[in-house]
Amino acid sequence: MLTNRHVVVAIVVAPVLSLAGWWSVGEYIGEKAQPARPGDSYPLLEKSNCRYASGACNLENGDFSLTLVYTEGVVGNALLVRSSHPLDGLVASVAPADDPAQPASMGAVDEAGLHWRLALARLPDTRDRIRLVAGASGSVYFGDAGTTFIYPDTVDGP
Repeated sequence: MLTNRHVVVAIVVAPVLSLAGWWSVGEYIGEKAQPARPGDSYPLLEKSNCRYASGACNLENGDFSLTLVYTEGVVGNALLVRSSHPLDGLVASVAPADDPAQPASMGAVDEAGLHWRLALARLPDTRDRIRLVAGASGSVYFGDAGTTFIYPDTVDGP
């Protein structure tokens, strides 16, 4: 069967044609990415580094991303947020999943609005959730993340 040149050509050409068809359908018929429109709200996707003790948590939607980091220092516990785009404002809450805690405004650390800080009264528990809403260029981005990424020594927490 493999000595027949028609079969050999079909075996080589079929995968190439299938890939070309897949690409062309995505290019010409598939949904195109749109820039964020002022006044609309967009969800942020919790990336995989939020689910293990990585030290940081990324929330993304297209080219917009927020990086969450927990710090302990002389001035106390804090949640730091680094943004890929300048933010107009940022509010966040750290509370158990079933507790509708009132969000607190985060303070900008720099003039550009790329780094934000929220002072925390305590070390978040592994069952806590971080809920935040960010405003950028008239659009609103909202996200929800676990706190497992905070614990570098163990996934189960303190």
